[in-house]
Amino acid sequence: MRALRRVYEVMEVPVPLWKRIKCRPPPALHVLRDYATHLAQHRGNPEATVLKKLDHVGKLFDHLAATGKTWRQMRLPDIDAFLVQCAHGYSRSTTADIASTVRSFTRFLLASGRVNVDLADAVISPVQPPFERPRRAWPWEDVQRLLRAVDTSAARGLRDHALLLMMSTYGLGAGEVIRLQLQDIDWSAGTLQMTRPKTGVSFVLPLLPAVGKVLARYLRQGRPPNTPTRHVFVSMKVPFEALTTSSAVRHILVKHAMAAGIKAAYMGSHVLRHSNAARQLDVGTQARVLSELLGHRDTESLSAYVRIATQTLREVSLPVPR
Repeated sequence: MRALRRVYEVMEVPVPLWKRIKCRPPPALHVLRDYATHLAQHRGNPEATVLKKLDHVGKLFDHLAATGKTWRQMRLPDIDAFLVQCAHGYSRSTTADIASTVRSFTRFLLASGRVNVDLADAVISPVQPPFERPRRAWPWEDVQRLLRAVDTSAARGLRDHALLLMMSTYGLGAGEVIRLQLQDIDWSAGTLQMTRPKTGVSFVLPLLPAVGKVLARYLRQGRPPNTPTRHVFVSMKVPFEALTTSSAVRHILVKHAMAAGIKAAYMGSHVLRHSNAARQLDVGTQARVLSELLGHRDTESLSAYVRIATQTLREVSLPVPR
């Protein structure tokens, strides 16, 4: 069916109205449906965050059911016992995330008049010191090795090279680069119109000559014609839909990192963003400018990157006493 659809598109024949529909059943409980609506409409949470929080509350409900209770009989000791149980099975950051959802849910129960006791302020979660763990970045030499390892003799390689070059040059996250569309590239003005995935804030970047050359080559020789989407980076399999997840970007990154012989402990989709930040600090980019480029509202967030700017740290190190 996908191949037939592709034939219709290339022949410019109207495609029959068939579509694989991905639908999620609404939450079974009325209180969860109202909570999901509250998160989406009043808190402005995206669908992925809403689903994550519903999953967290579902775990809380399962814990309460095991003790013969529902959310109506929930008390603070029940929440404490639930979070202690989570701490035994999840990492500290995940447990803290679940605790944040429990606070949000209890506030919703109070605001909607379902309970008359405010439990939110009493919910205790694991303490996470800010920037306790340094950002995971690669030496800039490894980033250059990664780009050189991409085979650009095929269409897939042209796509991967353009995607990875943009991420490493501008410090873009996976969510930013996969949202780029054809109309966001202004070739005459030499600019790129980007959007922050979390906040929806738009910003403009200069289209650097090296990036523009690689991007133009991919669009002319690598990107399949007659694609059903305006997104720049698309899958190389029929029906050539847009890349939609950070896991797809991570798969591309890991594939070429292995080809380059890079043996790093972390190969997540954000590693090029962190590596770019450390590189910018090493070459003397001002903190305010870098903060705006990376989309941080608080310049203090750059403290995490200072700890991985290895070249700069070497220069400020004190001599070893004899």
